[in-house]
Order: sequence, then structure tokens, then C-alpha cells
Amino acid sequence: MGLGANRSRRLRVAISGLVIVLGALGSPGVAHAGDGVDSYIDPLAEQAKTPELDWADCAEGFLCSSARVPLDYREPQGEQIELATIKLPATDPGQRIGTLFVNFGGPGPSGVDRLRERGRWPWLFSEELRARFDVVSWDPRGVGRSAPVNCFADTDEQLAFLGSMPEMPAAAADEAPFFAWSQEFAQRCGQQAGPILDHVSTVDTARDLELLRRAVGDPQLTYHGISYGTQVGAIYANMFPSRVRAMAFDGSLDFEGNVNGHEDQGTTVPLDARQNVAAGIAATFDEFLRECAAAGPRCAFSAGDPKLKWTVLAERARLTPIRLDGETWTYSTVLGAASSLAQSSNYPALATLLQRLFDAGTTVPGLLPVARGGPYPGNRTEAYHAIQCADSAVPTDPAAYSRAAIAEDQRVPWFGRIAVFSSTACAFWQGPDPDRYPGPWNRRTAAPILVLNTRYDPATPLSGAQAGAAQLADARVVVIEGAGHSTMYAPSTCAERVKREYLFTARLPEPNTGCAVDASPFDR
Repeated sequence: MGLGANRSRRLRVAISGLVIVLGALGSPGVAHAGDGVDSYIDPLAEQAKTPELDWADCAEGFLCSSARVPLDYREPQGEQIELATIKLPATDPGQRIGTLFVNFGGPGPSGVDRLRERGRWPWLFSEELRARFDVVSWDPRGVGRSAPVNCFADTDEQLAFLGSMPEMPAAAADEAPFFAWSQEFAQRCGQQAGPILDHVSTVDTARDLELLRRAVGDPQLTYHGISYGTQVGAIYANMFPSRVRAMAFDGSLDFEGNVNGHEDQGTTVPLDARQNVAAGIAATFDEFLRECAAAGPRCAFSAGDPKLKWTVLAERARLTPIRLDGETWTYSTVLGAASSLAQSSNYPALATLLQRLFDAGTTVPGLLPVARGGPYPGNRTEAYHAIQCADSAVPTDPAAYSRAAIAEDQRVPWFGRIAVFSSTACAFWQGPDPDRYPGPWNRRTAAPILVLNTRYDPATPLSGAQAGAAQLADARVVVIEGAGHSTMYAPSTCAERVKREYLFTARLPEPNTGCAVDASPFDR
């Protein structure tokens, strides 16, 4: 591109930015600094250069680009990394409000891939919403195509090591090899990942988001965060409170609990245990059993008493693994599958699996070896731990996990241990970030924050979402009466409408607003 073309493009960007500024200033419901808004602005992001985004077609109506941002914000002119970005342009440019940035959660999955897969899901992004916003996502630093955290020399080594991960310890005797594997995983990441390992905390992702906002020319940020994406949003809101135009959190965290723990929990209680994830899984699974019984023959697990059948199946698997279609299902793998399918609200598949396991378990196959291996996509496991372990204070003594496993197993039968051992590698992690964000959470933003949460969310329980909302200066929770992790997995036209109207106006819905899911998972 020649010099004249560059000047022309910069002129168009400047004019577009001016139009957006004038439009935002005239938009109802958008507050501005001076209306009681906290004036704090993170100084490190202010010193960094705004990246240039050169959007190019990348098929199916999407545009792709990359953004150069500092590896280390304390050295803003030093080494730069590239963030992969993707945009689904507004379908009605004449009515366009601006850009809606979306983080789909994790941490670890690619935002680029998820926007491709889910950008046209009507219960997430209706036609009305997509008409008025460019929808933009990105691979956060350390993830996918954005300076990924790599802990292995090559894919073969990655697949071999991750495939050798011991199952969740079902008893104290199983814990030693699980701890040993977790420690070796942390050591491999420390040896292989390089400098990115010290710069993947969410505080830097929030700074990246601020640079992306500047790059698209929006005077304030419009944002939709799902699951872990709510943590990104909460940190951004408290680092750049005057630059919040509207923020919708979906499947929200207890921010203080996630990062520090309450009181002394950070050094004594495993991460997901203090987020009460086990109780969230159990409540969601109970809702599955209730829905299954109500669905009758539409649920493959409904014959008889589903709750009693689950008890029999789980305890049967605890005694000895079940053989099904040549695969081995241990107690841990049965619980893991039940938790995962409940989280995604894929109740028909969960019911079918449980019924087949129940039928297969009526004859005792004897003790069978545990199956290992299998394909593994991308660097999700490495990125998850690199980000989560940098963000959060956790116990570093394995004995704390052993004690918690006993306590959680008694408090939440079957699912208690899942929450205890989900982040054990963080106990041994070698990439702590001294600049991680520990709070505060209550800086007053230029607009209130909308929080959406299902009644039964196995990953971000409603109690945690309510606690996180209370930590923010101005937020309101809308409860979706259904089960599943966020509205990605609990479709609700009502919730999308509430979110959409809020994103259009930056005005919260009336107090006590609630929504229903569109249908039972057995009717979708």
C-alpha cells in the first residue's frame, strides 16, 4: 500500500472515530467522567502505542487482522507480540453503534475460533444486535495464535505427556502420581515457555483490550464477557473505569474469590473449591435428573428413578471400572463426563451415556486397565494454567489438596473432588506475575454493569455471580431460570433481548428482571 493510500486510510479512521465520539456523546444512558466516575487510568497502558488493525477478508463474512502490543507493559517500546483478532462487521452500518468486544471464556480457548463458530448463534448475538455492532474477538496473549504458551518441544511430546495425565484421584492412594504429574507439567512449562510465561496474567489482557479499543476508534468500551471473560471485564472496569460504555457479564465469577480468596482462603483452599464449583455441579446435575424424570421417554435415563439409578451407577463405577464399546469407564471418567455434559446442557447425550453405562455395569467385568491418550487440540491446557496460575493465589502444599479432597467429598458427594484437583499444577507453577491484579473491584465506572447467570451453573455458580456483582461499584444480576454454563449453553431469547437492550443504551433493566430458557434441553 502506497503513502497516499495510508494517508487516506488514516483520514477515514479519524473521521470514523469522530463520528463515533459524537454519537456516543449524544447516546442516552452513557455516563462520562465527572458524573461521579472514578478517574483512575492504568498508566502502563497509557504509555503503549495504539496498534494498527489492517482488516482483511478471512472467509464467511469475517475479517481478520493482528495487533502488535508490548510483551511487557513496563517496557512499552520493547519486544512486541502479535494478537490474532477477528471481526464480524455490523450488518447495518448506517445504524452502527460501535464495536462489541467479546471474550468467550476459558482461559485457554481461541477467541478467533469461537467467534467463527458462535458469532451467528441467535441466542448469543441476535440479528438486531449484529446489525448495530461490529463483533470483535481475539486470542488473548498466551492462547492459540497470540504468542502461545508452549510447554513441549513438539506436538508428539505434548500429546504423549498430556495423554499420560493421571485421572482425578478418587482416593488418597491415587494422589501421589497426580501430584507428581502436576509438578512435572509445571516444570516443563517453566523450562519451555519462555518469557511469555511471565506476562500472561489477566491484568495484561485487560491492557491489551484497552489498546484494541483504541485501535478501533471507540471512545469507550462495549464488552461482552462470558465465564472467565467476566474476570477480564472486571479487571478492565477497575483499571479504566471512565472508559466503560457498557459491559455485560454472562456466567460470572466471584472476582475476589477467584484471585485472592476470602480471608485466608488463598493459601488454604484450592481455587475451584473456594468458588463452590462442586456445589454448582451437583445442583446442575440434580436439575438434569429432575428434567430427565419430567421428560419421560424423551430422556434415555428416565425409566425407573433417575436419582437412584445415578447413585447405583456412580457407586458401581467406584468399585471397579465399566467396559463399554471397548472403552474403560472408571469412577473418575464417569464423573468427569457427567460434569462436562451437564455444563454444556447436552442433557440428551448425558442421558444416553448414563443409560448405556448403567446397562453395561449390570455385569461385573473385573478390574480393567485405564485408557490413556487421545487427540488434544491447540494449547488450551497450557494456556489455562499459565493464565490462571499467574492470576490467583493458591495453596502450594499438596497436603492442603488432600485435606480439601476429604472435606469436599463429604460436603458434595461424587463431585467434590473435581473442584479440588482442577488446578493442582498451580501449586507448583514457576511463572508467577508480580503485577497480577489483586483489586480493588469497586471503582465507579462510567456505566453500570449487567450480570447474567443461570440458576444452575456448574462452572460459575449463581452465588459466586452474586458475590462478584456485589464487589463491583454498580451492577445488577438477572437470573436465567435454567441450567447450563452461561447463556452459550442455556439458550434464552429473553436473556439475549435484555443484554441487547442494555448494550444499545447502557441502561440496566428494571430490578428483579428475570428470564426463562427457551426450552427444556430435552426439547431442543
